[in-house]
Amino acid sequence: MSFYARHGKRWLDLTVALVALLLLSPLLLLIALAIFLDTRGGVFYRQERIGRHGVPFLLWKFRSMVQGAESRGAGMLVEANDSRVTRVGSLIRKLSLDEIPQLFNIVQGDMSLVGPRPGLRYQVELYDEKQRRRLLVRPGVTGWAQVNGRNSIEWPRRIELDLEYIDRMSLPFDVWVLLRTLPSVLKRENMIAGRDYWKEKARQREVEGGHGR
Repeated sequence: MSFYARHGKRWLDLTVALVALLLLSPLLLLIALAIFLDTRGGVFYRQERIGRHGVPFLLWKFRSMVQGAESRGAGMLVEANDSRVTRVGSLIRKLSLDEIPQLFNIVQGDMSLVGPRPGLRYQVELYDEKQRRRLLVRPGVTGWAQVNGRNSIEWPRRIELDLEYIDRMSLPFDVWVLLRTLPSVLKRENMIAGRDYWKEKARQREVEGGHGR
């Protein structure tokens, strides 16, 4: 791996994350207060994700849905006009402000500014050998797949883009992805997944396993 991949990327991540947290601290406090006043429940939402080398970690977000949303409605999948999304949550999700606390994940060393988005445990367990290369690097707050279609493209294509990013990883490429992230967020497009690809894949494996018996 290049010097940037081994050392420079982490230095960049840590520097940018610390500066961003300092500059955004008033906004963080404002969002936290708005969530606290809007609905019952904690200000932050933490969820287990799988990071580099398959190590689990807790991903931080501002809570944008009602407490206990995962056990209601569409479960892990967020639908268009989802009734579980709070008033404040709807606003912060539109501009991806709910993702800002992931700067803490970067400082902790669990995430990077740019990389594959971290998967859930049940998703990672369904990876094939090629797809597991996605776990070679720290997951990112944004990524090559995120700026090339986000949820509008199927997971197999997203993973192909993530693997392409790993092969091309460099400082100029990371800067290019970061520059493309803001327009992608402002367009507010492709934020809702059409279906849960991983649950469908799990059901397909169960069916194939049943036929095998």
